Amino acid sequence: MDFIKGEVLYFNKPLHWTSFDVVNRVRRVLCRTIGQKKLKVGHAGTLDPLATGVIIVCTGKATKRIEELQYGVKEYIATLTLGATTPSYDMEHPVDREYPTDHIDGQLVRETVGKFVGEIWQTPPVYSAVKIDGKRAFDYARRGQDVELKPKLLAIDEIEILRFEKPILEIRVVCSKGTYIRALARDIGEALGSGAYLSALRRTRVGDVTLDDCLEVDQFVEVLESGIIRQDSDDANI
Repeated sequence: MDFIKGEVLYFNKPLHWTSFDVVNRVRRVLCRTIGQKKLKVGHAGTLDPLATGVIIVCTGKATKRIEELQYGVKEYIATLTLGATTPSYDMEHPVDREYPTDHIDGQLVRETVGKFVGEIWQTPPVYSAVKIDGKRAFDYARRGQDVELKPKLLAIDEIEILRFEKPILEIRVVCSKGTYIRALARDIGEALGSGAYLSALRRTRVGDVTLDDCLEVDQFVEVLESGIIRQDSDDANI
């Protein structure tokens, strides 16, 4: 593999790691093992720290492909907890409000979820990296300042209900770039006449890349340091 000319690597992002944690870990071990002081490394699509799953990392000249790879259709397995909300729409912050769920049944869930398939307008979470006047929205939110974010037009290709055992709703979502699954959880909760937050998230596909194609970060480090993967080796493989 030639990490300088450019490689596209697929990883299963660990829980609690940021996307940049993955990039920094890969960059450090590559620079150390191939003897480079600097090496371009970047990711093709952010995953929140509380999410796991497919993250694409590009090295060297392959970083020019990042924009192209970002536009791959995304698939997620999302777990929603109904009857409560949090400021961040996930488990980063504690529950701030609780709502009744007695009226929610399987039929209402099916009807409601179906309304989110197709083109939808979605307002990003205030705890997000969306920029407002050059600053990220979460910078304002963490200072307690009000933030007004504009809704964006997105495409949801599929939503499949995998499990509904109140208060837990697990769904599979296939969607376009820029979709916030946290915000989708918020919107589904509101549409159900209650509340909801995202309690688990796993990205299972980006474009044609699935979890089956991904390495664990520690596994990559291990095989790289063992010499199984080498720079400029045409026949080396993972």
